[in-house]
Amino acid sequence: MDRTHWAVMWGAVICYAMVGWTASSHAEAADAPRPNIIIMMADDMGWSDIGCYGGEIKTPTLDQLAAKGVRFTQFYNTGRCCPTRAALLTGLYPHQAGIGWMMSDQKLPGYQGDLKRNCRTIAEVLRPAGYRTYMSGKWHVTKKVRPNEPADKHNWPLQRGFDRFFGTIHGAGSFYDPNSLTRDNKLIVPDSKDFFYTDATADNAAMFIKDHKRDHADKPFFLYVSFTAPHWPMHARPHNIAKYKGKYDSGWDAMRTARYKRQLDMGLIDPAWKLAPRDPRAAAWDDSKNDADRAWHLRNMEVYAAMVDCMDQGIGRIVASLKETGQLDNTLILFLADNGGCAEGMGGNPGIRYRDNNGRDDLKPMGKDELQYDMIPKRTRTGVVLKQGRGVLSGPADTYNGYGVWWANASNTPFREYKHWVHEGGISSPLVAHWPKGIDASRHGQLESQPGHLIDLMATCVDLAGATYPKQVDGRAVTPMQGVSLRPALSGKPLGRKSPIFWEHEGNRAMRDGKWKLVAKGANGPWELYDIDADRTELNNLAEKEPERLKQMADAWEAWAVEALVKPWPWNNRGRRNRNAAAESFSKETQFTLKAGDALPREKAPMVANRAWAVNASIENATDGVVVAQGGSSLGWSLYIANGKPAVAVRSNGRLTVAVSKDKLPEGKVSLTASLSKRGKLTLTVNGKTAAKVDAGGPIPSMPLDGLDVGTDTAGLVGEYTQTDFKGKIIAAAVAVGK
Repeated sequence: MDRTHWAVMWGAVICYAMVGWTASSHAEAADAPRPNIIIMMADDMGWSDIGCYGGEIKTPTLDQLAAKGVRFTQFYNTGRCCPTRAALLTGLYPHQAGIGWMMSDQKLPGYQGDLKRNCRTIAEVLRPAGYRTYMSGKWHVTKKVRPNEPADKHNWPLQRGFDRFFGTIHGAGSFYDPNSLTRDNKLIVPDSKDFFYTDATADNAAMFIKDHKRDHADKPFFLYVSFTAPHWPMHARPHNIAKYKGKYDSGWDAMRTARYKRQLDMGLIDPAWKLAPRDPRAAAWDDSKNDADRAWHLRNMEVYAAMVDCMDQGIGRIVASLKETGQLDNTLILFLADNGGCAEGMGGNPGIRYRDNNGRDDLKPMGKDELQYDMIPKRTRTGVVLKQGRGVLSGPADTYNGYGVWWANASNTPFREYKHWVHEGGISSPLVAHWPKGIDASRHGQLESQPGHLIDLMATCVDLAGATYPKQVDGRAVTPMQGVSLRPALSGKPLGRKSPIFWEHEGNRAMRDGKWKLVAKGANGPWELYDIDADRTELNNLAEKEPERLKQMADAWEAWAVEALVKPWPWNNRGRRNRNAAAESFSKETQFTLKAGDALPREKAPMVANRAWAVNASIENATDGVVVAQGGSSLGWSLYIANGKPAVAVRSNGRLTVAVSKDKLPEGKVSLTASLSKRGKLTLTVNGKTAAKVDAGGPIPSMPLDGLDVGTDTAGLVGEYTQTDFKGKIIAAAVAVGK
């Protein structure tokens, strides 16, 4: 079957499925009072972190909801924050909603970085059906975070169907002083010295519930609660951290083993699914002898656990508000996570890195009404300089670290990989469903193994609300829903899914068709094939044994990719230009002569994907700052000086590798050279002598989305430097790339 024929057939199946379930579900919905619907979501939380999925973290509220509800064991997200939010809100694959990657416009239909107008949010669909609509927490589906005019708010919550909103427009930030904090349509500052974002998210959600009962008791409501916990930075209150002091002293290996055993005992996983091996980048705990690093690692996990614990406490207050107002029985609560545990190396460099080197010890408090715009602030609101690195114990407002690959590997027990990737560790989410009036007592505490996906949440809401999903709005055709209602699964009945489930993020791609899963790493990675029934931890690749099945599924994925706007995509395809994507027209130059202040857009920057490259710079009187940087927080490289020491950093699909000199720069004129070989050797030389050499694991696999800067880094930061603008003089710089 050729791709064109399959695409047409796939589209017909989707349309048929949508018509079939919509007609029948509306008839059922008319027979019962329409429930309130609450969707709650954690941020960067692994599949095994909460108690009812095998974790040791104290989550009594979620555990109780699961005990009197249903747990889905094969529910999926998209592997990354904003694509997940786009899919959840619209019932579409994220590319169809315009957010196939992050909040950056790649000039491609599926990668606009802003929610499209030809899709509808759940709030926009349920409000015409008589629902009041509320949201508390992280939005992250628009690039317009700092609006200059009212039109810039066209994709803010109130403009996309919500009656009330409290939260952040941006995707990450300090929990004590989050950037882009907003109430309704107005940017605000924290309203108290004791502000903590996780608590504020829950408390505002609880307030919306109480206010709804007082002012709109005759209507049902939809509430979307989007926590940022436990996304980095690792921030938590001292009393919550204290609960976990010593809890993880046995290390990540023991933690993974204990969680795996609990999952087996709970029936969450099949005994045939072997625990995936520990990530080789995380040393065995017993081999980790550095006491200082151990203290840092342990503190990070203690704070991470406290963040999840704090979120569960907040969910408890939300549930309490439902009980107090007599609304719990007919409220469907769904709890999930936006992606797997996060292995990004936020704050993982040795020592201490200060975010503001200009006067570390002086206090520069922010103004009472001064807005916070930085994802990583230079200082706290009280004026204390923020710090990162292994010399910094996480938790307080003046710290900004992540827990890294070591604990993320354990968070995703028993699976492989993390946030960014579409192996099971990156896309598997808990899904707890609680609804006293809608889930029979015989189903309480039961496990549901039918695969589900974020795209199903819109369909579920439309089904239960008796709403009409529009075919067009304001004369503009609306993209049809892609999922199926999860309502049958709540009663233990078949979902009747007619089509496979698909994924793509940063070139990582997958497809789930029944028990079979096709998956690949990166735009150029080979397809792998797994029998999920027998091997959900993806340890036995059947690609060579099942070549015909693999080809059929790969062809189906390619057809879907075109239909769902995944392609044309911005990821390099072995150097071959996609005829339909102007963004694939990269520079053919191999030599670049640069000077301070140069800024090359992506199409004119060095084409470093799958190539060796080298950068040489002559500098003078340097202290700190970026010499040359290309790319951003997912893919790229940078040559910089931090705390007087030169360093070169490489990001490959979010993983950070740094080669840093042990010695500070000599005085006067200095020649720096950094290079990455085709085999992945990252080398830094100072005045012709090797200063550092590490293994980056290979070349940068795809062309970075952001361009190149000389003397600063204006896009997403490649390294973990605190000073972007170069302090000193750049005499000359040059970049060379292999062919």
